[in-house]
Amino acid sequence: MYPILFEFGSLKIYSYGFSLAIAFIITTYLAKLEASRQDIAGEKILDLSLCIAISGIFGARILYVLQNLEFYLENPVQMLMLNRGGLSFYGGFILAAICANIFLKRKHLPFVKTFDIVIPYLALAQAIGRIGCFLNGCCYGKPTDFILRLYFPGQNIARHPVQIYNSLNLLLIFGILRIFQSKRRAVGYLSGQTFLLYCLLYSTMRFFMEYLRGDHLPVFVNLTTHQLISAGIFIISCLIWWKKWPFRLERWKNFA
Repeated sequence: MYPILFEFGSLKIYSYGFSLAIAFIITTYLAKLEASRQDIAGEKILDLSLCIAISGIFGARILYVLQNLEFYLENPVQMLMLNRGGLSFYGGFILAAICANIFLKRKHLPFVKTFDIVIPYLALAQAIGRIGCFLNGCCYGKPTDFILRLYFPGQNIARHPVQIYNSLNLLLIFGILRIFQSKRRAVGYLSGQTFLLYCLLYSTMRFFMEYLRGDHLPVFVNLTTHQLISAGIFIISCLIWWKKWPFRLERWKNFA
């Protein structure tokens, strides 16, 4: 665990913030390239990425604080300590989607098409960000004697490296979404499918990964807050997909 990567006198570079910065730079660049290929100005994607990043961090922090409200009421100054981690993805996802919608309307950009373009790179950004979680020591896993286990500094118990599991799964989701984008014509692609596919894949992955998390407690019928949100997103996404694009096997014969 390396919460501080570099120190230059009193200046400290934290691994968590550094990973978020790297994720933003890499994924914004790649999203700009993809947008240019689909006739959307790359400069507007940069502005959109800034909007998503700022609102996403703000929303993620709000949900995390609400999940740990008792602690933050006793330690209000800690609400501002982002260098120690403490972001809850779904809070950021929801607020960023709302703010992005407002931004795209003001810029007269197609909401669904633009989201289809950038959503694979959100998965890539998450994958990079989870490395920051690992280095920071947050979002840790449950104790285990499984062969894939790690001892974190200051702890005498082995835990699941769930941050690494998540990062690898998100890389897989990124790959699937990019393949789907490249094959979209072969399957009768319609706008919105890439975004919904992300929602289906991520919510499924997150639901099951929560069983390995050691920092989230059940809140309802032995499910965590993120599992409940994941289940809701999965069900809604399935209903929207089925309503708009009923499954037809012939569409997928040429996908492989």
